[in-house]
Amino acid sequence: MQKVRIDASQLDIKEQVVDIRRVTKVVKGGRNFRFAAIVVVGDENGRVGIGSGKAMEIPDAIRKGIEDAKKNMIQVPILGTTIPHEVKGHFGAGRVLIMPAVEGTGIIAGGPVRAVLELAGLKDVRAKSLGSNNSRNMVNATMAGLKQLKRAEDVARLRGKTVEEIMG
Repeated sequence: MQKVRIDASQLDIKEQVVDIRRVTKVVKGGRNFRFAAIVVVGDENGRVGIGSGKAMEIPDAIRKGIEDAKKNMIQVPILGTTIPHEVKGHFGAGRVLIMPAVEGTGIIAGGPVRAVLELAGLKDVRAKSLGSNNSRNMVNATMAGLKQLKRAEDVARLRGKTVEEIMG
């Protein structure tokens, strides 16, 4: 499957700052302080991206993070208000289990994972953090999980079968 580049300029994008940290570099003359921001952007309609930015000032770091996130957007397959199937995302020590839920459940997920799922446009989904609670690893693990999602039609086409044959 080829990666389709999503043009963020035509979309109505919302952004959410997940984490801002002060990072320090110790140099000969003392310490240099900068701010690192992790930002999630999405159109709440199946497209979501994450990015990070680092700068001397917080607003500049956030702006850089938003620009980076717009470059890294992916399309998420949505089935009604939830995801097509259960999936495990993994990045570094962060592991996330994302499960479909019935309509009316809402988003049951913790901090960084919730931001990604909300901006992806999912309304009913459950998520469980299994590893690290580092926000960068959690966000990346969630994105890795969302990238693994496939619709039944796509799987059927790849196998050369009908959806009914696959679903049983």
